[in-house]
Amino acid sequence: MKITAKDVALRCNTSTAAVSRAFRPESSIAPEVRARILETAREMGYAPPQVRRSGPRRIRALSLVVGDITNPFYPAILDRFATEISKQGRDLAVHSVPPGQTVDSVMPQVFRMRTDAVVVTSANLSSRLARECKLRGIPVVLFNRVQADATISAVCTDNYNGGRTVADHLANKGCRTIAFIGGIRDTSTHLERRRGLHDALSERGMKVAYEGAGQYDYGVSRGFADLLFRDPKRPDGVFCANDITAIAAIDSAKEAGLVPGRDVAIVGFDDVPMAAWASYKLTTVRQKTNQMVRNTLDLIEETVLDPDAQGSVRMVRGELILRESG
Repeated sequence: MKITAKDVALRCNTSTAAVSRAFRPESSIAPEVRARILETAREMGYAPPQVRRSGPRRIRALSLVVGDITNPFYPAILDRFATEISKQGRDLAVHSVPPGQTVDSVMPQVFRMRTDAVVVTSANLSSRLARECKLRGIPVVLFNRVQADATISAVCTDNYNGGRTVADHLANKGCRTIAFIGGIRDTSTHLERRRGLHDALSERGMKVAYEGAGQYDYGVSRGFADLLFRDPKRPDGVFCANDITAIAAIDSAKEAGLVPGRDVAIVGFDDVPMAAWASYKLTTVRQKTNQMVRNTLDLIEETVLDPDAQGSVRMVRGELILRESG
C-alpha cells in the first residue's frame, strides 16, 4: 500500500501542510513537531515525491492574479498575502486582469515569470489552463471563488451560511419586505449568498420581495437601489452581495430621506475598511481573510507535497458584524 502525506499526518495528529513543512528546512515549524513527523515518516517508509526525485522543492516565488483590483476587498487581500509571504522570505508578483478579460489573458505573463505557485482571486481559471499549470508542476489555488472543476483547489468563505445568517438577522429584526442586490450572476459568491438568503427565508414562510444584480459595482448598485427606495412599497430590509453595493444602497436611502438602521436595515458582505467609517457604520458579514490566506498557503504546500491529489476546497465561516445600518 502506498503511504501518503495524509497517512503521516493522521499518525502524527497534524495537518498534511505540517508534513510538507517538515521536509522543507526553511519552513516555520516547531522543532519537536518536525522531529516527530520526520521520525514517523521514516518508520512508515514515506518521502514526498520531490524528495524522492531530487530533494525538497522550494516555493520561492508566488503569483497573485487579481480579477477585480478596484474592489477595496482585494487590495486588502493583497496586503495580507504580501505580509505573509514576506515573512516566509518568498517573492510575490501581482498580475491584474484587465477589465472585460479573463484570467487566461494574463497567464502567459505568469508562466514567463517562472513562478512556483499561483493564487487566483475574484475570477475563474479555465480547465485548459488548470491542466497546463498541472503539467508545469505549478500549484493553483482559487481565492474567494469555487468552480465546478474538481481538480482546482479553492479557499472561500462559506457564502451560503453567510446568506442564511443575514436572512435570519433581517427576519429577527422584524423586516418583512426584503430585497437582494446581488453581484455578478454567474459567480459562486453571488450564487451561494443568494441561495442562503432564499433558503433561510423560505424556511420562515417568507420570500425575497425585490431582486436585482448590482454587479459588485457602486454605480450599477446605486441605480437599482434608487428604484427600490422610490417604490411606495419599498423594502424594509436589504441584503447586498458586497460592501460596495451596500454603501451604494446607504447613499441611496439617505438621498430618499430614509435613515439606514431605522427606516431600512441594510447589510453588506466582506467588511472592507470603509464599512466602519462613521458615515456608513455598515452591518456586514466579515470574511476572515487572515485565516483564508493561511489556508491558501497551506493548500499550496499540500499540492507540492502530493501533486497527483484531487483539488480541495476549504470553507471558512464568516462573522456577522453589527453596526448601525442594520
